[in-house]
Amino acid sequence: MRILIVGDIVGSPGRRIFKVGVKRLRAAWGLHAVIANAENAAAGSGITEALATELFEAGADVLTMGDHVWNQKGTEAFIGRERRMVRPANLPAECPGSGWTTVQTPLGPLTVISLLGRVFMPPVDCPFRCIDELLPKIPRGGPIVVDFHAEASSEKVAMGWHLDGRVTAVVGSHTHIQTSDERLLPGGTACLTDLGMTGPRDSVIGREVAPVLRKFITGMPSRFEVAKGPAVMEGVLLDADRTTGKALAITRIRLMDDGSQLLDTSLPLPLPAAGDPEG
Repeated sequence: MRILIVGDIVGSPGRRIFKVGVKRLRAAWGLHAVIANAENAAAGSGITEALATELFEAGADVLTMGDHVWNQKGTEAFIGRERRMVRPANLPAECPGSGWTTVQTPLGPLTVISLLGRVFMPPVDCPFRCIDELLPKIPRGGPIVVDFHAEASSEKVAMGWHLDGRVTAVVGSHTHIQTSDERLLPGGTACLTDLGMTGPRDSVIGREVAPVLRKFITGMPSRFEVAKGPAVMEGVLLDADRTTGKALAITRIRLMDDGSQLLDTSLPLPLPAAGDPEG
């Protein structure tokens, strides 16, 4: 099973390149599923029902969220009925929505879990204990991908080792900076500390440069608008054994545009299809 996992989608530039990129990569790489972190999709903070629908129509099979999950009014009203969206599983049980979902792909089931870190983040339940309690409740069969939305690289690396051999992949999100430490752990779990960002390329993690610089230099409050201009789509291509759930390969990707055309990619196109025709 070949899965594209996309880093935090930021505002309209992120949504724009996501639409173009997914359309191209589905055809070129023979993708069976697309997972995207969408917690910054609405003007850089949260998501709306209309924007979730837009991203599903653009090719997302599952959307994951993070610490900004409730930042847009009305999210709680639709997230509970949209099973293709997952909010962090270690939020209080009373919160609407679910921390995991299983979707059907052309090659069978795929489970996606969302977790929120605790280091330098808002207070939540322990993600390590949460996942230990959650995994036995999930029906076995097919790959399992964990989006660990966390600030500290050490916490994300630790989660990878904690889940090695129990899930297919642990990929980090939240920092908007793609890391270069992708690897397969001994138990067959693929890991990357951070997927990166799908949003404005010439920015400070998706925001206009000048107000961020002003805040750093003066300490004065400043409004951080989503930046404009060319966009970048970052993430990973994950190849998984659909029977054992073990990861076979993990490859970082980065696609850039000039507002309309994809200009560069870290993988050659087209990529040969994964495995035999049956996957």
